[in-house]
Amino acid sequence: MNAKRIIPDAITSCNLLCGSIAVFLATQGAFVWAFVFILAGAFFDFFDGLSARALKAPSAIGVQLDSLADDITFGLAPAMMLFCYLRPILGWWALPALLMAAFSALRLAKFNVDERQHASFIGLATPPNAIFWGGICCMPYAMLAWDWVAWALLGLSLVSCYLLNAEIPFFSFKSFKTQKMEVLFFLVGCLVLLTYCILKAIATRHIEFALFGGTACIVWYVALNILLLIVPKKK
Repeated sequence: MNAKRIIPDAITSCNLLCGSIAVFLATQGAFVWAFVFILAGAFFDFFDGLSARALKAPSAIGVQLDSLADDITFGLAPAMMLFCYLRPILGWWALPALLMAAFSALRLAKFNVDERQHASFIGLATPPNAIFWGGICCMPYAMLAWDWVAWALLGLSLVSCYLLNAEIPFFSFKSFKTQKMEVLFFLVGCLVLLTYCILKAIATRHIEFALFGGTACIVWYVALNILLLIVPKKK
């Protein structure tokens, strides 16, 4: 076996391992740590493709393994976090939250065969969706003081299922050459949001507010892409 091919697959396996640990931690109610392992999985997910290109060792198995790992880390893990987060309020009515795992798998399968998604995305990618829900589930249960909030989050999870597979274009860092201004505008907004959330966390001594910064950035990302879709481009 070519040693070069082992390295990217090993990094992808680390992603899968992080996702598996995140699922377990979610069932234990350790939402902050579950989110930390989702972020760790995102770190490995970024470097597995990077290493494969750097080593010139892409493989068909690596592509499939990457999708399987992503569905665990960015599909099942956030879905399980949301289910366990809502279950004390909604009981078994929280089960539809797990639909995100299935729709994430569908989104990843479509990505593998869609030739339009080499430089950008059609539909929300699974990592940002996972980061959005990870930050939500790290917030204190006081946020669920009213039952309607739990039901609203459950409804929002169905919106996520739609966005994952919607025919809506989303820019990525790979599209920097063609959408430089959009990416830079997004990054500036993220810097502002993260700074505010981190300062809020320091002031209140609650790390949850810092983690919520990721959720705020994803809301900004989705809103910006939908705005770009609605506003006509200048010729």
